[in-house]
Amino acid sequence: MSRFRAQLPNALPTLLVGLVAGITAVVGSYAAAGFTPSFVITPVTAWITEASPAALTNYVIENLGDLGHTLILLSGVGLVTGGVGVLVVGSRFLGQQLNNRALPVVATTVGTWAFVTATTGQALLALGAALPPGVVVLLTVAAPSLPTPEPVDSRRRQIIAGSFSVAGFSLAGYTVGQRRTPELGGEPLSENSKQQQLLQNASEESFSMDGAEPLVSENFYTVDIANVNPTVDESEWDLTITGEVDEETTLDYAALKNMESVDRFETLRCVGEDLNGKKMDTALWTGVPLENIVARAGPDGDCDCVRLRAADDYYQVFPMDALEDSLLAYGMNGSALPRGHGYPVRALIPGHWGEIQVKWITEIEVLDQDAEGYWEERGWHGTGPVETVAKLHAVNDLDDGRKEVGGHAYAGIRGIQQVEVSTDGGSTWTEAELTEPLDGIDAWRQWRYRYDPPDGSHEVVVRATDGNGTLQTQEERGKFPRGATGWVSRTVQ
Repeated sequence: MSRFRAQLPNALPTLLVGLVAGITAVVGSYAAAGFTPSFVITPVTAWITEASPAALTNYVIENLGDLGHTLILLSGVGLVTGGVGVLVVGSRFLGQQLNNRALPVVATTVGTWAFVTATTGQALLALGAALPPGVVVLLTVAAPSLPTPEPVDSRRRQIIAGSFSVAGFSLAGYTVGQRRTPELGGEPLSENSKQQQLLQNASEESFSMDGAEPLVSENFYTVDIANVNPTVDESEWDLTITGEVDEETTLDYAALKNMESVDRFETLRCVGEDLNGKKMDTALWTGVPLENIVARAGPDGDCDCVRLRAADDYYQVFPMDALEDSLLAYGMNGSALPRGHGYPVRALIPGHWGEIQVKWITEIEVLDQDAEGYWEERGWHGTGPVETVAKLHAVNDLDDGRKEVGGHAYAGIRGIQQVEVSTDGGSTWTEAELTEPLDGIDAWRQWRYRYDPPDGSHEVVVRATDGNGTLQTQEERGKFPRGATGWVSRTVQ
């Protein structure tokens, strides 16, 4: 035990150097590659996601939501940092045994470079991750002038100096990495008076309520299987129609843009959101009918189904008739798709849950037999149809003393016929105001209700009736595997 205690002070600086070297590897990779698939964390987090049991993945989605993505990202950072740290400690020990000061520097640099190259496939960019930890080892461990262990006060000064150095390097690396991250998509499309008129009409028809988005969402949610989005430029993009077809067909971005386009509003809702969550949004999308493009290839599969694939290796299977009224969208609210929403092209399948809407689409494969999609293989039933829901997000006090409650109602392609509100816990019901239907087959409507509140607190409940006359189910069900159901209620003071 006494021998261990004697060795511990000498081991701590080496462990600290390993930690610092690991951090600089992550920051250096970010500086070289930006937040792209070439960033070393990207393949590591993808491996974590793929290696995780479906039960764990579903638990994270149901209980952690967006925090789950953050935890996976931090886990990836931890694995890379720890891996490089172990490499430093091991090479330092081996260098001491062989009395070779150069070995830790070479082993750390080459080992880190080899790992990053193998995982990202980018040998040149991998140098951004490999050189910083090599320099750290050179300066703090393997330099010929490195002194023998110093007094504790001196060691503390080294730790403080090292901490400030890491902080400075991290800030510089983050700044460079931000500039290296491509700003793809989002630029305005060619001037289109129809799009501008549709957006203007939607703005004018929206109920203005604090706490509730207008008819065209200002902050559209995003959910993806990966922590880092693909970087696909329109000049490099094409779509292939493969599988059971008369003739394999390829379409590039310019050809797609030259086709007759349509503009329509469509709502997306995440199957993994809470009943009254905020992962449901609407935009004006511009694109080309998907069914027409598939028809060009002469589909001839026996199962009447297709598999859509994306640049991030995501895939989803749909029946062929689901392609009716579907879009290959390249525009969002009058601009090119933002990178996070699938730039340059994504698929929109009306009436289905948001997470199966394939972004960064690259291939449509006509199948000969049915298969499961990415989320179906993990137990979800994201291909829909979506559940009817009326959400209650706005609760406001009006100047005349009345209360205002409101939100959105959505039922996919069935549409919304009516929203009812109860201010006494469900004993009596009153019909709410609805905005006019948007120009589309799969879009939400806003609702609001203004009333004289009773004394004290009261329970507000809301429910919707879809366009087929079917009342939203009162049965409470969790989000897994088909989306949450029930009536939303809220205690109002």
